Amino acid sequence: MSTTPPAGPAGRTSETERADGTVPFAPPPDLTDQDLDVLLKQLGNLVTPMAVRVAATLRLVDHLRDGATTVALLAARTGTHAPTLARLVRHLVVTGVLEGDGEDGTLRPTRLGLLLADDHPAQQRAWLDLHGAIAHADLAFAGLLDAVRTGRPAYQGRYGRPFWEDLSAKQELADSFDALMSCDEDLAYDAPAASLDWTATRHVLDVGGGNGALLAAVARTAPEVRGTLVELPGPAAQARRRFAEAGLDDRFAVVDGSFFDPLPAIADTVVLSFVLLNWSDEDALVVLRRCVEALEPGGRLVVLDRADRAGDGSDRFFSTLLDLRMLVFMGGRVRTRDEVIRLAADAGLVLAAEGGSGSRTLPFGFSILEFVLAPVPTPSAKEK
Repeated sequence: MSTTPPAGPAGRTSETERADGTVPFAPPPDLTDQDLDVLLKQLGNLVTPMAVRVAATLRLVDHLRDGATTVALLAARTGTHAPTLARLVRHLVVTGVLEGDGEDGTLRPTRLGLLLADDHPAQQRAWLDLHGAIAHADLAFAGLLDAVRTGRPAYQGRYGRPFWEDLSAKQELADSFDALMSCDEDLAYDAPAASLDWTATRHVLDVGGGNGALLAAVARTAPEVRGTLVELPGPAAQARRRFAEAGLDDRFAVVDGSFFDPLPAIADTVVLSFVLLNWSDEDALVVLRRCVEALEPGGRLVVLDRADRAGDGSDRFFSTLLDLRMLVFMGGRVRTRDEVIRLAADAGLVLAAEGGSGSRTLPFGFSILEFVLAPVPTPSAKEK
């Protein structure tokens, strides 16, 4: 299973751009020491992030838009303790999420607060809902110190199971995760599929292919290509439904399985889409070696992932945010291009020739690397 977040706090890079080209949260150089002290208090407090998440979970903005414009009405709608809810509302007003008076019926969301409406296209309410998969997992950041000390994910320490096992055991979390990951997925996958040359591909093996969104995009780009998707049972069932509804089930087979085990097909193109960032170097190397075993001679491995573009200020904030989420949730990491190339080399792969192949960067901060099997060294006359 793969983490493929084309939108929301985990991944949308376009949200990092500012009109003046500065990095989010980077302080202007003319701030006084007192300004910096206030800024650090804002950055370091846990109160505001949790207050916003509680507002999202209680759907306060939707209730306000529906006419519950006092604390008393909000408390009745949400089943909360009115005096305590009033304290939460006061902080949300101070921080610019809400405005007005919670007693006289003038309470309303600000433009910022409207992002927490359930029907807002940014889907921020779902990302921040504490009953949802991502905000639920974010609570494991209380264990970030231990994760930094040990290099191991904090999620299991909080919830008793690794991230993927927990999703498999709790259907409501799995459903939330799938909904969040599918946001804008067709738009997200069309560009990678269109950027690749499929003319020499007869069979594509999508390893950890989720609900089949990438193969569906490949089908739109290359109608002659057939393929196999390998996934855990939950997302595999979704992929089967997707292919059946799109009339693609005669072209794409779906096999339940794990990419840590031998793969069920041999293909001339093997794809890893948002898989490697979920895993440590050791586990990612196992996955890459399984892909090598499934490659036909002369075939290619396509790695679609997030790009960590060092020095690009407009993208670095969300790149580092995603990187720490991968650490805390799963023990994974966002890698640079060179780090992926080195990891692939340990699995017996080399980057394909530049110029139409090799590597390229796409919208949404996606990056594609194409690999081929490393040449087998020819023994020297002395070695013979």
